Amino acid sequence: MSKPAALALLIGGIFGVTAYFIGMPLPWMLGPMIGVTIAAMLRAPVQSPDRLRPIVIPIIGVMLGSAITPDIFSQLASWVVTLALLPVFLICAAFVSYNVYRRAGRYDPVTAFYAAMPGGLNEMLLLGEEAGGDGKRIALAHAARVLLVIACVALYFGLVHGVRAGPGATAWIGLMAISPFDYAALALCAVIGVPFGKLLRLPAAQVFGPMILSGIAHVAGWVTVAPPTLLIIAAQIVIGTVIGGRFVGATFAEVRKDLTLALLSTVLMLIVAIAFAEIIAFAVGMPLSQAFLAFSPGGLTEMSLLTLAINQDVAFVSVTHIVRISMVIGAAPFLFKLARRWIG
Repeated sequence: MSKPAALALLIGGIFGVTAYFIGMPLPWMLGPMIGVTIAAMLRAPVQSPDRLRPIVIPIIGVMLGSAITPDIFSQLASWVVTLALLPVFLICAAFVSYNVYRRAGRYDPVTAFYAAMPGGLNEMLLLGEEAGGDGKRIALAHAARVLLVIACVALYFGLVHGVRAGPGATAWIGLMAISPFDYAALALCAVIGVPFGKLLRLPAAQVFGPMILSGIAHVAGWVTVAPPTLLIIAAQIVIGTVIGGRFVGATFAEVRKDLTLALLSTVLMLIVAIAFAEIIAFAVGMPLSQAFLAFSPGGLTEMSLLTLAINQDVAFVSVTHIVRISMVIGAAPFLFKLARRWIG
């Protein structure tokens, strides 16, 4: 590992510990994310530890799968309503976001279109560059959206709903608290889950594949515990550090306009998400917080972790985000062709 990447992890760890002891929601990811973002924009010699991400993401997937219970099958009816409304939500969210980048930011039509799509950063960057958009601005728009959504949503649940993850907030699973068989079963879910997810061509295969296998193992009763807490903390610190590391090479003065646009776009998309969450909550009797997390345009891993923190249905939220990402990736090029005359 390079020294800049090690420094970024050190900063992430320090900010994670600080966030933990002050009771910040989702501290082990939100703390590093904030700390490394600040360090990156102050031109500190930090670098995103991208090589660690494929190692730790399956651990998060296994943990999320451990929260899946047999009760999930009794809630499938609510999924139908949610997934039916999801395309409408995506169109509304993308429309308001596009107008922010096109009209307020004066981005060119291609860059504004792909910056506005609530899909994955890498996929939208590739599609946008192929269509002739500004790759740097598209990447920054999506990195800022994920960061801002996580920060806003986590702080909202912390300040308004009292979600805490400070000392004593969650049960600790020690390294020696689970059996060798449990270690083997959980490791097998992580290792096999990644190629399994890729074989099924799932978006976010590195988290969703292990999550599916872990969910099956836990529902079947083959294993009844989650991975040790120390591994989960380490994984979240790496994820938060990677998110913050996306801003390496940028200063606030240089990207003030882009960050302002991203904040405006994020707030408007969250307002749209709240409106659709209200509809879902009313239609199927679902907790508003759960419906809101399902529609929040953040990352799959991050929103799933927050769902777990407030004891809501992880499987429902995760599947909704998987379908959202799939829809955006599959439909964005087609919609761009249809809308080319209008946005031009």
